[in-house]
Amino acid sequence: MRLIGMLDSPYVRRVAISLDVLGVAFDHEAVSVFSTFEKFKSINPVVKAPSLVCDDGTVLMDSSLILQFVEAAKTNGKSLWSKDSVQLLHEFRAVSLAMAACEKAVQCVYELHLRPMAAQYEPWLERVKGQLIAALSLLETEVANRQKDFERAVNQECITIAVVWQFIQSMLPDVVEKNDYIKIMKLSERMELTSSFIKYPPVGPGV
Repeated sequence: MRLIGMLDSPYVRRVAISLDVLGVAFDHEAVSVFSTFEKFKSINPVVKAPSLVCDDGTVLMDSSLILQFVEAAKTNGKSLWSKDSVQLLHEFRAVSLAMAACEKAVQCVYELHLRPMAAQYEPWLERVKGQLIAALSLLETEVANRQKDFERAVNQECITIAVVWQFIQSMLPDVVEKNDYIKIMKLSERMELTSSFIKYPPVGPGV
């Protein structure tokens, strides 16, 4: 399998780290949707990162769907999710908040770094920032309320939260005050020291 995309994308990095933790072999190809658009287009005409080129040539998109397929087809039952339905509900809650924060952060980055200032629409940007802060605030509460679940685990919720937090802090430090989210920050710091996170650092051209 081939994972296409730059590791400074939180979606690409999430997949790479998850596959490594699961012990699934893959080749990573650092192709940018910006600087190497035509090359990416030749692999996947949709030009969406991450793209996973499967063994039969089928191309999958969307980090969550890619990971769902990999766990179903490539891990012999190993999973980064709990098998207990009650615990799984909490994990889904945490990951959904992290992914919502990620989506809103990406929208902020595109607006602030790609759109000319004269064309930026401040009411919309403030709305997106508000959604980002709301998602992070709820996520901080979730991590605080289940602190023992996050102390040593290396599972999908820990991976996703840490990857998203690193992205937000690297791209929007003036929008998100890190000291407002101590529990998330501590979790991210722990995960960034693990072997899979070190192996797949957030390297890329950004925007």
